[in-house]
Amino acid sequence: MTYVVTETCIKCKYTDCVDVCPVDCFREGPNFLVIDPDECIDCTLCVAECPVEAIFAEDDVPDSQKEFTPLNAELSKVWKPIIEKKDGPPDADEWAKVKEKKHLLEK
Repeated sequence: MTYVVTETCIKCKYTDCVDVCPVDCFREGPNFLVIDPDECIDCTLCVAECPVEAIFAEDDVPDSQKEFTPLNAELSKVWKPIIEKKDGPPDADEWAKVKEKKHLLEK
């Protein structure tokens, strides 16, 4: 099993989760983070650190977010690793409240 970053992260891209990952399995895109399922060791540390609750165990991803499981796997192969916490976008707090954001994902 692996962990999956879901829609809530889009345009928020807080990186608190990156700081606690012991195996550096996060990858960074323009406005979203993903988890490399081949690197994730299922430690659960990132889940509690995500301020918008965007990270789920693969088996617990809500039905409406299931498409993010293969998307994390796909994008983790092309996006670069992120290993240190960065400041979030200036409008991240505003985007954290938006529910429908799939169409805003930049690949």
